Amino acid sequence: MALNNVSEGMDIRKRWKRGRQLIGSREWHKKLAVVITILSLAGCSGAIPRPGPTKGELYETSVLKGGDAYIVSVNQGVAKAAEYTPPLGFPSSFKSASMIEADVIQPGDTLSLAIWENVQEGLLSVAGVPAPLDAIQVDGDGMIFVPYAGRISAAGKTPDNLRAELSQLLGAQTPDPQITVMRRAGDGNTVSISGKVTAQGVYPIERPTRRLSSMLSRAGGVTIEPEIAQVTVLRGRTSGKVWFNSLYADPENDIALRTGDRILVEADERYYTAMGAAGRQSRVRFESQELSAMEALAQVGGLSSVSADPTGIFLLREEPQEIARKVLGQPDLTGTQKIAYIFDLTKGEGLFVARNFTVRDEDTIFITEAPVSQFNKAISAVFGSLTTVASINTLASQ
Repeated sequence: MALNNVSEGMDIRKRWKRGRQLIGSREWHKKLAVVITILSLAGCSGAIPRPGPTKGELYETSVLKGGDAYIVSVNQGVAKAAEYTPPLGFPSSFKSASMIEADVIQPGDTLSLAIWENVQEGLLSVAGVPAPLDAIQVDGDGMIFVPYAGRISAAGKTPDNLRAELSQLLGAQTPDPQITVMRRAGDGNTVSISGKVTAQGVYPIERPTRRLSSMLSRAGGVTIEPEIAQVTVLRGRTSGKVWFNSLYADPENDIALRTGDRILVEADERYYTAMGAAGRQSRVRFESQELSAMEALAQVGGLSSVSADPTGIFLLREEPQEIARKVLGQPDLTGTQKIAYIFDLTKGEGLFVARNFTVRDEDTIFITEAPVSQFNKAISAVFGSLTTVASINTLASQ
C-alpha cells in the first residue's frame, strides 16, 4: 500500500512538471494563439455566414437595454396569459334570424296556375277541363297578371294565400272556382355559393335548404379538409365567418339563410414564418384550427441537429394592448407591444410549455445557432473540412 502511494505521488509530480514545461513551450503558445484567433473570428458578426442574429444580439433589442422589444422567458403562467385566439363568428343579427317560409313567393319566381270552373262553358275552362296558366313570371314589383282577375300582388304571399285571393276575385264572375297554385323558385329567392365546394353556383332557398349546412350539402359539400375550412356569409354590408366544423358543433352557427346571401368556402389563410437553425426555413400554413409552438417546430422539421441552440428559440409577435398588459404585468401599457417569447427546450418545463403555447397568425419563429456552431464555421472557413483539433494542430505546426 505504501509503495503504491509513493508511486502515485511521483507520477503526479512528473505530470505537474510536464504541464509547466508545456505551458512554457513555443508549441503551446502557438496553439493558444490559434484558438484565440479563431474565437475572435467566430465573434466577428460580419466574418462568418449565419442565418440571423445570435441569442445575445436578440437580447440587446430588449427594452431594458434601450431597444423596442420585450424579451419574455416562457413558463406556464406566460403561456396562459398569452392565450388568445381572434374569434370567428356570425353577428347576432344572423343568429337571431328565423327561417323564412320556404313557399313565400318572391320577385323572379315562376308560378303555375290551374283553374276549374263549376259550369260547362266557363271564363277560362271548357267542359270541366281546367284552364292551365303556366310559367307566370313574378315581376320585379312582385306582381302577376291573371285573366279576369287583373294585375295582382303575389310577392310575400304563400301559394295558398294567393289561391284564396284568386278564388275570391274570380268567384265574382264564375261560380265556385277551384284553383291550384304551384311555385318554382326563381332568381329572386336564391343564394350564391363559391369557393371550395363541389358545385359552385346559384341555388334557390327551398324547404330542405333553408339553413347554411343544408345549402352547402346541396352544393356537394366542401372539397378541402373540414378541419381547415372556413365559411363566410355576406348579407348586404354585413358579414361573418365561422369554421365549417362549428356548423355542427354549435347549432347557433347553422344560420337561416336570406335571399341574396353570398356564401364563400375557403381554406384557412393563416400562416407563420420559420427562420434560423430549423429543419427548413419557410412560410408555413396552419394545418389545424389550433397550433402549438411544438407542433409548429415539427411542421418545419424540428431543430437542426448540427447548429440549433435549444435554449434560444424565439417566437416574435406584436401583442395587442390587453394581452401585453397581462403577459408583462404592466397595466399601464398602451398600444401594441413587440414581444419576443423565448423557449428553453433543454428543460422539462420548456417542453411542456412549448406544447401548450398557441401560435397565432403571422407569428415568426426564429431558432438561434449554438455558439459552437459559429466556432465550427470559423474553423471551417480557415481549414476547410479538417476537424477542429486537427486544424489547430496543423496551424500550430506551421
